Amino acid sequence: MNAAGAAGLTRINVMQPWLGAEEVAAVTEVIESGWVAQGPKVGEFERAFAEAMQAAEAVAVSSCTTALHLALVVAGIDAGDDVVVPSFSFIATANAPSYVGARPVFADVDAVDGNVTADTIAAALTPATRAVIVVDQGGVPVDLDPIRALCDPRGIVVIEDAACGAGSTYRGRPVGAGAAVATWSFHPRKILTTGEGGMLTTDDADWAARARRLREHAMSLSAVERHASLVSPPEEYGEVGFNYRMTDLQAAVGLVQLGRLAEVVDVRRANAERYRAGLAGVPGIRLVADPEWGTGNFQSLWLEVGAEYPLDREQLLLALAEDGISARRGIMAAHRQPAYSGRDSGTVPLPVTERLTDATLILPLFHQMTGDELDRVVRVIRESGAG
Repeated sequence: MNAAGAAGLTRINVMQPWLGAEEVAAVTEVIESGWVAQGPKVGEFERAFAEAMQAAEAVAVSSCTTALHLALVVAGIDAGDDVVVPSFSFIATANAPSYVGARPVFADVDAVDGNVTADTIAAALTPATRAVIVVDQGGVPVDLDPIRALCDPRGIVVIEDAACGAGSTYRGRPVGAGAAVATWSFHPRKILTTGEGGMLTTDDADWAARARRLREHAMSLSAVERHASLVSPPEEYGEVGFNYRMTDLQAAVGLVQLGRLAEVVDVRRANAERYRAGLAGVPGIRLVADPEWGTGNFQSLWLEVGAEYPLDREQLLLALAEDGISARRGIMAAHRQPAYSGRDSGTVPLPVTERLTDATLILPLFHQMTGDELDRVVRVIRESGAG
């Protein structure tokens, strides 16, 4: 079908947040309370999220990027240190080490699930490596235990970038539960959204306490503590901090979203299986799947276009667009971006990263997606593959 023929079709977006009357009511309640900045609702969201992710502590912040920055700060990563990161990730994963003056060193990823492994990390380690950031790419759980076994004896901190991971599991527990510190995103492309926002989780009470101070300019008193007293004591600023706060408006939305997380994941997994069944037997088409060590939430259901398929990735994207379907190119390769051109970011070859970046696309998948919409996507891919 050409673009003119697609004009009468409803557009299928790659992602659509599931927001409704419950979120409206929750935000209205916060507005009527008179407290809309960081306050009691943020604390409630932190406690609920920590419990859901089996973490001792949770610290709400303005984004996953700011959570990654704080994670590196509280872990003691500083100028002159190396931090191993996947290039096959949104650029924030590589940017965060730069914020603390460290050097991001790129590692390659597994060809099947797109995640770093103990072997790809080991190849990228340097004498200056003090931290590793692993990613649950697209919501597929990274195999964390072998990575901890590699890093812990060397004193290397493992930070899990679980931006896409809410609702995914690793060996029967939520992803992130086994890392020294984990970070989370609530961007609208994520299945648990607060519009913008993020979270840091850890079992280290000292790290959490410092992160809470740092997100609020490193102030000795929180806004809640100051408000509790008519004449609050003078605050102090023990170090240079940041303005990384979440608002109670966002936290109210997050609490509603967290309450329906299991349902959203169930629907996404069911739709991923429907895609898998519909595309079975199409030469050159491979969908990312659950690894043996866990279950994914399929926050991004990516598809690899192989040589056996008649179209390349770009041609398939155009074929889908002609039918009113908005797919997206797959995960980026950060080392190819101008921001990292010519920078010293390690010397390990990244052939798998480059192949997956060039050959993958992200399929439309969202909670409200109908069976007819999903079947329409499958039909275009199958017909395009038929030549």
